[in-house]
Amino acid sequence: MENLPERSYSEERFWFLRRPVQFISDVVVLCAAFFIAYLPGLNVQLGDFYFDAAITQLPFVVFIQFSSLFLVGAYSIIWRYVSIEDIKAFLKAAVISSVILLSVRFLLTFTQFNRWQVPVSVILIDTALAFGGRLGLRILRRFAYEFGEKRTFTKTKKRIKRKSALLVGAGRIGSLAVKDVMGRADAELDIKGFVDDDRNKKGGSVNGVKVLGTTNDLARLVDELNIEQVVIAIDQAQGKEVRRILDVCREIPVKARMLPSPHEIMHGRVQVSRIRDVEIEDLLGREPVELDDENLHEFLSDKTVLVTGAGGSIGSELVRQIAEFDPKLLILVERAEYMMFQIERELTKDYEETNFLPLIADVCDEPRMREIFGEYEPQVVFHAAAHKHVPLMEINPAEAIKNNALGTKLLGEIAGEFNVKDFVLISTDKAVNPTSVMGASKRIAEIVLQNLNNIYETRFMAVRFGNVLGSAGSVVPIFREQIRKGEAITVTDAEMTRYFMTIPEASALVLQAGALGTGGEIFILDMGEPVKILDLAEDMIRLSGLEPYEDIDITFSGIRPGEKLFEELEITGEDLLKTKHPKIFIGKIATYSGEEVGEIVSGFSQAVRENDKAKIRRLFNHFLPEAKITETTSAEIIEIEPKNEKFLTQPSNLGLAEK
Repeated sequence: MENLPERSYSEERFWFLRRPVQFISDVVVLCAAFFIAYLPGLNVQLGDFYFDAAITQLPFVVFIQFSSLFLVGAYSIIWRYVSIEDIKAFLKAAVISSVILLSVRFLLTFTQFNRWQVPVSVILIDTALAFGGRLGLRILRRFAYEFGEKRTFTKTKKRIKRKSALLVGAGRIGSLAVKDVMGRADAELDIKGFVDDDRNKKGGSVNGVKVLGTTNDLARLVDELNIEQVVIAIDQAQGKEVRRILDVCREIPVKARMLPSPHEIMHGRVQVSRIRDVEIEDLLGREPVELDDENLHEFLSDKTVLVTGAGGSIGSELVRQIAEFDPKLLILVERAEYMMFQIERELTKDYEETNFLPLIADVCDEPRMREIFGEYEPQVVFHAAAHKHVPLMEINPAEAIKNNALGTKLLGEIAGEFNVKDFVLISTDKAVNPTSVMGASKRIAEIVLQNLNNIYETRFMAVRFGNVLGSAGSVVPIFREQIRKGEAITVTDAEMTRYFMTIPEASALVLQAGALGTGGEIFILDMGEPVKILDLAEDMIRLSGLEPYEDIDITFSGIRPGEKLFEELEITGEDLLKTKHPKIFIGKIATYSGEEVGEIVSGFSQAVRENDKAKIRRLFNHFLPEAKITETTSAEIIEIEPKNEKFLTQPSNLGLAEK
């Protein structure tokens, strides 16, 4: 399926200059249809052929019919790709033109309009013939195109060795894949049939390809048809389904691959027939996120939106998804030049109509941030810039506080002063009962943000979620690199578990949470079931066509400073409030008074200026009753319990203790 750019108004207006043959064909059909509608042999209500009347009315009728097709966008349709969906445009145009002609016939009774008052019977017959004929021309063009492509495909098939394949899933994606493969001379598959677990589909066909059985028949069909690949083409496939099919294919054995996701196809990032290997994201895939698009359009459309950390994993995906909602201006703030270059190049290529501005800046640079807010006046801010690597922040606690907490405070104050409407902080599940400097610094950022919500009219909110698959510095890209090099995969502990989301899912829920917020909330995302890191490593090895402990070994390094064996993210129970979205909750989390927040900020600011690492760690335990931060990163440290009795009496992250 080709990615066809939408045509602008000016391109559509002068289409006939580029396609004179098509223009002349349409004119001939319209003229012929109108004259035929006047023939007494067809139009029994007319006793004679009123040639003079037909000649007089022809230019007016043809003009109305051309205009109606133009209004509904029918001339942006490329003939050889006309589809059932495009028929709607022709039906709309037929209704519009007939309504206009009937209005002239019955409502405009002035003498000057008499000559254009076409008989009702002629209008009805002409409408059917004219629009049916024009649609028929386009269908014939598509038929000729596909016939030519099929001949090319047949000739090429003899020259190119194609891999025989079965498609699992005779649904929408499978149907699109068959059409695309049949129409491409360079397609790599020779599709022998479908398998689908819907028994009602067995024996039927999709685009000429038969449904041969269910997944229980895979072993037999692979043997009988000499199948080389099984391609998973299930609409919105969930991880459990993909894993089950992979297990079946591994036992046969036969190579299993995937079609692109509907999200990738819909956004034009890949073609339907471009199959790929099954990835770890497919095995951990959950139910697709359903968004309230109307709410998001109201939240983002025609707004100036600023994203900090715009080149990072979450920041860049936020940028992509925000671009889909037609913001007035999308401001990208990133201090890493190369990361900015990558997302800027992607936006230029894939989101041509989005008005965006890439700005190199550091969120801790107050003059620069004031300059940006003063000049561009953003209405919505997504604050994704952060230091997030747990072991590195254990070594650099001052930088963690400076960027994650004090940087958030600075940016939030500037946003409030410049009357930003909504400010969304990207937080983390590591802020729950933090044992790491990184998690504790993000918890401080949340506390500061909730206090700012009481000071300014801006709606400040935070969104917490766990690990995202494939983000920079996460286990997935590290494991991939180790497998690629043939090295042993390093896992910290055999029992270590983590919550995982895909980057698009996490980003979509962040946008939705921002649209739902009224100010002061800390949103908790439903992360699903925790995943053992050991299982993740074994799956990734098998997906690479290797066997764990045989081809690639797995070693255990032990838990690093600041890490937990189990992440904590409670999303059930009476200590969470539900929202309108089933995967977004509001945590009932202890708030701090303005005086207490002032003490926190003052204490950490002084410790950062002095670069006193031990003091920063003591302050975490002092101000956060739920925190257990060690004094140093050495192996012999003793965990320090909180000393502040006042803070110990407060509820400590109610409802957020992970299972």
